[in-house]
Formats: sequence, C-alpha cells, structure tokens
Amino acid sequence: MVEKGRARIHRIRLLVLSGAFLLILGNPFLNFYLQINFVQGWYQSFGIGNLWFVSPLEGLESLLVAKQIFLPTLMGMLIPICLAALLGSVYCSWLCPISFFHELLDFLRKKVTGRKFLKDRLILPRRILWYVLIGEILLSLVLAAPVFVFLSPPGLVGREIMIAVFFHTLALEGVIVLLVLVMNLVTRRFFCRYFCPLGATLNVIGAKRKMRVIQDKEICTDCGMCDHSCPLGLTPSMGMAESVYCWNCGECTTVCKPGALEYHWVRKGDAGSVKESLPTAPSSSDPHQ
Repeated sequence: MVEKGRARIHRIRLLVLSGAFLLILGNPFLNFYLQINFVQGWYQSFGIGNLWFVSPLEGLESLLVAKQIFLPTLMGMLIPICLAALLGSVYCSWLCPISFFHELLDFLRKKVTGRKFLKDRLILPRRILWYVLIGEILLSLVLAAPVFVFLSPPGLVGREIMIAVFFHTLALEGVIVLLVLVMNLVTRRFFCRYFCPLGATLNVIGAKRKMRVIQDKEICTDCGMCDHSCPLGLTPSMGMAESVYCWNCGECTTVCKPGALEYHWVRKGDAGSVKESLPTAPSSSDPHQ
C-alpha cells in the first residue's frame, strides 16, 4: 500500500501539470469567444479575479528596470515567493507548461523506443545556472528592458496560444520553445538544468525550503533507480534530493522500492539541512555519465 501511495505522486503530478496547461490553453478561448475575463494572463503574470500572481524573476526585472517600487508588483510576487520558500521549485516540476511538454515528449519517446530512461548525452557544470541568472539580470539592467519577460519559454507558450487565438498567427519567438524541447531529447530537462533563470531564482528562494525529499540511508539498498529516474540528472542516492538544485518533483520517491526517499516537512531543529555546495561535474558514480 505504501508503494502504491508513492507511485500515486507521479500520477498526481502529471494531472496537475495537465490541468495547469489546460488552464492557460483554454483561457484565451474563454476571453476571446465568450468574453469571460475572470481568469487572465499566463504564468508570468496570472490573474484570478482581483488576485494577481507575478513571477518572482519577471517581477524583479520590472522593478529593477523601472528603478522604483511598484506595490502591485510586490504583492503579486508575494504568494509565489512564499510558495517557493515553503515547497521549493514546485512551479518548475508541477505547473510549468514547458515541463508539461517535456513529460509528453518523454511519454511518446518511451512508446517509440521502449526505453524507460533517456541517457543524458550532454552534461555541463551545474554552476552555469547561476551565471545565467546573474547575466540575465545584468543584461536587463544594461538594456533597460526585462529580457526574460519577453524570452521566457514558459511565458512564450502562453503568449503563442494567445496570439494564435486572437490574431490567428504565431510569433517568431516561439522557435525558442521548439529549441528547448529538442534539447530535451539530447539531455533531459537541458534548459531547466542549466539555462532557466526563473528556475535558478526559485532555487535560491527555496534553498531552505520546508518540504524536502529526505533519504533514509539505513534502508537504502544503493540500487540506483532513484538516480536514473531524476529528470534533472541529480543523484538522490548521494543526498542530492536535498540540494538547492532539486525541484521536488518526487520522481525518485516513486521508484524507491524500500522507501528510503520520502517527502518530509522539515521543522526547525530537525537533523539535516539543504546542501548548497555541490559538485559542479558528475562524479564517477554518476549514472548519467
């Protein structure tokens, strides 16, 4: 029963991802054809009635470029920031439309090739993610324009759908989304691992997250299944599920038969802490070399 409960996490996550995508897919149709505007925007700036959510990175960019405090932007960032501080980068693994497409591609690949896990063919140092975040913020300041607002792959998905519904065409920037998806066939979640500044922002906010995947080393059998299952190429068997890079998707918990990996709500004073200093290149024990 416990094992079935863990496997249910995978199905629930896919349902949540699908529901989140259907929301931004159906919303433009409701707006345009039925004039139902209760839900507006997409996940960069998303409104339900009078309640607005603003992506922390896009909000930060806008504030830095404007060089002034805008209270509605700060209020819109508050809930996503609190969510990331408590649960980590769950937006990336449970809500992002790019992750939805990645999961869909993985499903089709498994059907065609029969291979459950894809071998990562291009592995880069993980610290690249932090350089990309710093570079993106500096570029926005230099250009005096919020760069990621215009070029964010998750934002582009919502924007392309809106443009298709309202103007019956597609924008050229949509090619970025196609490139991101193609790279997923080379290395799982390649863009998410190394080049997504929004993911990096959420990782920083969630570095001390309360909800974590904790490893019980006493019952771990070192089978390595958790390492093979991680979409980000982390090694949960070596404690990396607690690292700043983990996005709390829970895939490692679903394949761990002895139950050595489980979600835990970490309280102050509990043993264990998030490891912020990690290897920048895979070790010899990394199954994805």
